[in-house]
Amino acid sequence: MLMLLCSALAIQSSVAADPSVTSAPTSKPLMNKALAANPLLAASTLAYEYPAFDQIRNEHYAPAFAEGMRLHLAEINAIGNNTAKPTFDNTVVALERAGQALNRVSTIFFNQIATNTNPTLESLSTDLAPKLSAHQDVILMNAKLFKRINAIISQRDKLKLDAESNRLLDRYYTDFVRAGAKLSDSDKAKLKAINAQLASLGTKFSQNVLKETNASAVIVEHKEQLKGLSEGEINTAAAAAKAKGLDGKYLIPLMNTSGQPYLASLEDRAVRQRLQEASVNRGSHGGDFDNRDTALQLARLRAERAQLLGYPNYAAYGLEDETAKTTTAVNKMLSELAPAAVANAKNEAAELQKIIDANHGDFKLAAWDWAYYTEQLRTAKYAFDDTQLRPYFELDSVLQNGVFFAAHQLYGISFKERKDLPVYHPSVRVFEVFDADGKSMALFIADMYARDSKRGGAWMNSYVEQSTLFNKKPVIANHLNIPQPPKGEPTLLTADEVKTAFHEFGHALHGLFSQVHYPRFSGTNVPRDFVEYPSQVNEMWATWPEVLKNYAKHYKTGEVIPQALVDKITASNKFNQGFATTEYLAASLLDQRWHQLTPAQIPSDAIAFENVALKEAGVDFAPVPPRYRSTYFSHIFGGGYSAGYYAYLWSEVLDADTVEWFKENGGLTRKNGDWFRQQLLSRGGSIDPMESFRNFRGRDPKIDPLLLRRGLK
Repeated sequence: MLMLLCSALAIQSSVAADPSVTSAPTSKPLMNKALAANPLLAASTLAYEYPAFDQIRNEHYAPAFAEGMRLHLAEINAIGNNTAKPTFDNTVVALERAGQALNRVSTIFFNQIATNTNPTLESLSTDLAPKLSAHQDVILMNAKLFKRINAIISQRDKLKLDAESNRLLDRYYTDFVRAGAKLSDSDKAKLKAINAQLASLGTKFSQNVLKETNASAVIVEHKEQLKGLSEGEINTAAAAAKAKGLDGKYLIPLMNTSGQPYLASLEDRAVRQRLQEASVNRGSHGGDFDNRDTALQLARLRAERAQLLGYPNYAAYGLEDETAKTTTAVNKMLSELAPAAVANAKNEAAELQKIIDANHGDFKLAAWDWAYYTEQLRTAKYAFDDTQLRPYFELDSVLQNGVFFAAHQLYGISFKERKDLPVYHPSVRVFEVFDADGKSMALFIADMYARDSKRGGAWMNSYVEQSTLFNKKPVIANHLNIPQPPKGEPTLLTADEVKTAFHEFGHALHGLFSQVHYPRFSGTNVPRDFVEYPSQVNEMWATWPEVLKNYAKHYKTGEVIPQALVDKITASNKFNQGFATTEYLAASLLDQRWHQLTPAQIPSDAIAFENVALKEAGVDFAPVPPRYRSTYFSHIFGGGYSAGYYAYLWSEVLDADTVEWFKENGGLTRKNGDWFRQQLLSRGGSIDPMESFRNFRGRDPKIDPLLLRRGLK
């Protein structure tokens, strides 16, 4: 269970030190009544060990963390001090079993920080970051533990371990080495100090992004300034303003990315400019939530940490453990794709400028114009725009008649809503998942709506991970950030939100179908540049004719989406791909530039560095800003994608090739779904991920399908 704790820390970018936990106390049973009654310290008695959210209070977390760390360190000491000869069971499996209480509280806490935070939890997170990092350091730099693992490694040929156990031994050895187990005592001390600072800074960066995003919402005085938005969207903006005490005004909250959804519809160019500039200036204009200096410190400390561990830079350190392996491989892919992507984007910009000129617009295309005129161009080229689609994309139908339906057709699984289980927010829904044979297999949590207490973006997480070692079935959650309409009004999604719903459920399937022995390998516990692959594959079913016609029904009339409109969607698949590829590549290149710096190369001005980096990479095209700018790039400075944001495109090579396989073999069939599940989704990290792909596809991946999809060939 040690590595599950590490996963939680990676999500938070939390690494730090606290002298209060540098030695383990003697193991003691829970003594006082408060601890004995703490709902976080014992496994939940609800189905699947689903968290008892109705019993968990803010005040439970701090003592549960303290006790969880105490118990875990006692277990670790018992393993390290064991006088018996080191064996796979008494050392490696024992490590995998250790820390269940701490893993439980960490999982619930960090998931709540992301989905339903509050000032008390944020303050606790800041306090916990260095303590949890120090706790991890104590374990991964424990000389006695590493000596035992080394002894087992040296005799592995005689052990006759099964393949998954052999891989677990490899992973623990690698984890200890990469965490500094081979360093001298003085260098271990330096590493712990660096980890301490990284932990606090990563937490600070994430909290700043959330607070700045909430504080930067755009306030609009008059309804006529919102022309172009639907009545439902205007009502949502009015309700958001009223909730902030701004009766009679309108509030447009910011989403995670540089681009904002309403930019495609707002006719008032000045409002569009305000919205775009509020977005891209987040964290870089002074004030309490400015992240410029925090980003610089994170980059410097990561570079120092990498060099201390023997790597030229942090990217080299991070990529060694991914399927890409080297910075050379990632740089090659990004640099080869960038010129064609930017050329496509510039051609698209020229078309948009023609529309502006034809409408007697006396201005040059800017970033805040792109989405608006793209919708006009889409209408001109394909005779439809996003507003025509939304009435057919009602949230519950998308979820149950689309996402769930496709999964049923492919894998035979079915879903039943559970209203008897407690939730952490009234808008959250829980479904029990049943396998094709009717046996219950998992719980799925659907958290679809945006709120101030929830971080931006969309993601999947696990509350309980599958493993036969602990005889546990999975509890998996998906999170989106769809604006919640006023009560009584339907939730109508954009095409991108529909795609995101299918994408995140692809991650969920990776967790739901896990069939491994050790929790270390459960579900999405795979390299970062492989984890996006199954989720991207699942996007294909959003527009698969059989699926689309099952969920895309007009929310008022029940009319199935017209075939003529479907044909237009298909015809426009490569539309605006220059923009989409360029904004993504720009962010990926920024990530690599930051993390391929040595400590001596860390700049003094984060924004100036960003501008130079984009120019040198050939992606400094003003109408197409990076999908994330450095100061709100939570993936790399506040999350687990540092030096890994390229992973989406890397995974898309596998995805595009897999989509071709499904098409070649009959598409949406149980036979195809069962093969994908058996060879890939169920394996988690229990085998090398590329071996898993080859077992499924029968060969190595080819890049041609991706180039064709992106309009780059």
